[in-house]
Amino acid sequence: MARWDPGAQERLTEAALDLYLERGYDTVTVSDIAERAGLTRRTYFRYFPDKREVLFAGAERLPDAVRAAVLAADPDAPPFAAALDALGRVGAQVATLVDHRHAARRRVVIDASPELQERERTKAAGVVAAIEEALLERGAEPGTAALVAQVGAATLGLAFRRWTAGDGTSFSDDLAAVAGTLREALAQ
Repeated sequence: MARWDPGAQERLTEAALDLYLERGYDTVTVSDIAERAGLTRRTYFRYFPDKREVLFAGAERLPDAVRAAVLAADPDAPPFAAALDALGRVGAQVATLVDHRHAARRRVVIDASPELQERERTKAAGVVAAIEEALLERGAEPGTAALVAQVGAATLGLAFRRWTAGDGTSFSDDLAAVAGTLREALAQ
């Protein structure tokens, strides 16, 4: 295949996932991924800066989207309700853009690699910071904003984990289920 074929980024992503699942993340090289996709290393690096980022492409846009959604939430909503509403809207939008099968396969690869788990925690920290910053702009007390941001990001993460492992329920249903479990736990 020619280097400039349409769909190069998608082919690279699928090749990486296939190889990571077959051989394990640590043993796969960028050259292996490019070769499997029928592309060159140079083409790979046009799309991704390293072999980890093939799994996290687009994640850099999530904090800004979350921040904007929290700021756009009902101005009278308390901090957690505003964060949960925002995370529900952003999460549902992401779920429409991400193939469920791809997300489930990605989850298996990340769960098997401490390096990738650390990368995911770093990316999640950006979401926490975005929620906290937006809540502060909305007038929340600093301690409340920090706590709600941590709990909100954890809720989002658990809802996505549940969605990727799920039986076809919507992301919104999974987020509602996780939030319901949280409310029950706090009521005890």
